[in-house]
Amino acid sequence: MLMKPAVSKPASKSLADLIEDILPQTQCTKCGYPACRPYAEAIASGAADINQCPPGGAEGVRRLAQLLGKPAIPLNPANGLERGRPVAVIDEALCIGCTLCIQACPVDAIVGAAKQMHTVLPDHCTGCDLCVAPCPVDCIAMVNVTGTRTGWNAWTQEQADTARARHDFRTNRLRREKAENDARLAAKADAKLKNVEAEVSVTEQEKAEQARKKAIIQAAIARAQKKKEEMAAAHPDNASSPKQKRD
Repeated sequence: MLMKPAVSKPASKSLADLIEDILPQTQCTKCGYPACRPYAEAIASGAADINQCPPGGAEGVRRLAQLLGKPAIPLNPANGLERGRPVAVIDEALCIGCTLCIQACPVDAIVGAAKQMHTVLPDHCTGCDLCVAPCPVDCIAMVNVTGTRTGWNAWTQEQADTARARHDFRTNRLRREKAENDARLAAKADAKLKNVEAEVSVTEQEKAEQARKKAIIQAAIARAQKKKEEMAAAHPDNASSPKQKRD
């Protein structure tokens, strides 16, 4: 009788996981946390309220309230206002290619290279605004692309899932690059230390060789002095001065 293979049950999601699934994943930090995941964890632990996400808007607050069994409350204006979804647009004539906007984008929606013109991939831009402040030439504008549709009405679950995946990919890439860079620096420091140790070893060898040569010379001088003394003792007449011999 054939036995059916055991099927492992998927791990049940934590409360933070369920909360994160409801967030729009714009990674904008307007909630007061560095990304959507930390905000979800803060809500789950009771450290943050459910009304701190402007991109989610009133609908986002309603979804969180329903999940947690809490009453829906107005969006906290201290975190921002609900608005239409904007997309970053770079004035390519003004862009100086500093890459600061690329470094700030949480979902890798800006492409370009140092000292070259940058451009935004509009389908991937979450409208987080994080690229605007670092730009030294103010060449980035946030343009509303959804008109009067705001919050979740201006955003889809598919877009949120894509943004989340891109953010996670970027986070892992930066973590990997940092680990590789740290390893490279550690290897460089280790090589430098070995070079210093080798130089110290050579110096010690040189000192030892100098000490050996000095000891050989001193021993030779001592032998010559002893031989001179022995010859003088064996032939005392030879030690007399020429004047004493004439007398």
